[in-house]
This record gives sequence, C-alpha cells and structure tokens, in this order.
Amino acid sequence: MNLFGLMDVSASALQAQRVRAEVVAANMANAETTRTAEGGPYQRQHVVFEAEDGGAFGNSFLEHAKLSSAEFTSRGSSMSHLKGIGLFNGGLSGGLGGAEGVAVKGIIADTSEPLHRYEPGHPDADAQGFVAFPDINPLTEMVDLMGASRSYGMNASAVQAEKTMIAASLDLGK
Repeated sequence: MNLFGLMDVSASALQAQRVRAEVVAANMANAETTRTAEGGPYQRQHVVFEAEDGGAFGNSFLEHAKLSSAEFTSRGSSMSHLKGIGLFNGGLSGGLGGAEGVAVKGIIADTSEPLHRYEPGHPDADAQGFVAFPDINPLTEMVDLMGASRSYGMNASAVQAEKTMIAASLDLGK
C-alpha cells in the first residue's frame, strides 16, 4: 500500500463518520416525533459499518516487512502486541483480511418499543390518553455524536499527516 492508499482509507472513514453524525442528528431532531408518514412514532436509526475489501493490504504488509507467516509466528514476543490489537487474528496465511477502509453497509431502524406518556390532550393520544414517543435518549445520542466527531477529527489528522509525509518524500527528491 502506498501513501495515497492510506489516504483512501482515511477518506472512507471520514465519509462513514459523516453519515453516522447525520443519522445521530436526525435521531435528535426527531426525539419528540409522534407521527411519521409510515405511521406511529419515529424509530431511532443506527448506522451499520462494514470493512471494504481491498484485498491488497495483507500482501502489501508482508512484502514490506519481508516476513512469511512462519517467521511472524516464530518472532512471537517481539510482535505479540500486534496480535493483541486484532491485526493478525487468524494468522497471516490469509493476509490481513484485505480491509482497506470502511463503508456504510446500511442504516437500520431500532426495534425497541416506543415510550408511552400520558398526555390526553395530545392529537396522537390513544383512547386511554397515552402517546407513543420514540425511545431516544439524548445522552446516548450525544455520546454517539461525540464518538463520530472524534473519529472524524482523528481521520482528518491522519489525512493531514499523510499529506505531510508525501510533501516530505517529495522534498527528499530535490
């Protein structure tokens, strides 16, 4: 993988976190929506991510490190910290999983039951005076938004670092 490939990975993460932040914002905006076009209260949405299969990352890593699967396992203790963070789960015979970024697989609706509040004067109240509200906790949404924001910021920093590395590489050629 070259430096531009690293930028593609960060770009995919930036896009995925932007979608996550938009979904959280929609959840917060609809926290009190009791009637939707589909009928019933708004349902909280979740973003589902999946790894993009680039296929070349594992092979590129092995070529760069000039390690075979047997050499990696024989070194054991010197590289055991990499196993602990999940980079080499399942060994290197199949590469590193071929992940080259992240993609939004889909946005799914939460299946939790709506919250019922007694508000007999509300236009959406049932015969007993209860209104179904979405099961959206603003604190949970804020934590999700903070996570998306921080992840976005870290990936933006990674892109900036990659740009600095590319510029430094070009300066070496002068």
